[in-house]
Amino acid sequence: MIVSPCIERIQSSVPLSANMGGPMSRTRKEHVHSTLLGKDDGRIHCPRVIRLGLQFGATRPVDALECLLMEEGYASPEDLRETFSVPDKRLICRPLPAGADRLSVEQGARIEVLIQALMLGLCTSQMYDPERPVMWTESSLSRGLELFDPEGFYA
Repeated sequence: MIVSPCIERIQSSVPLSANMGGPMSRTRKEHVHSTLLGKDDGRIHCPRVIRLGLQFGATRPVDALECLLMEEGYASPEDLRETFSVPDKRLICRPLPAGADRLSVEQGARIEVLIQALMLGLCTSQMYDPERPVMWTESSLSRGLELFDPEGFYA
């Protein structure tokens, strides 16, 4: 293919990123200040089901809960499913708001601590799934989450 000297000079002087889809004046950032989560009225609703969050103090989360589990006579976190009733469908999760109260593992009622630990073990950072195995990790037990029922959103 023969390229004219004029086109060759233009191509060599133009940087590869010259056209990135539009001028910079057309780009902008939008901040979302509204949510459907927590809305329980109207045609679209997604009510909050529960808030989860444990406060461990100086104790490591997994160690504290494994000790509590043993003291209460359970062999594994999976055994808690037989004792406690938890939501049986998937729920949407979002982080707890800053400053929200958490249940103290040392001072809270053991039953409440174990229920929250069970549910946190069934959560990722975005979804509660009762079909997944109970996973107790430092990350999962340290999360503070609000769980919402998306049923009214998809109705």
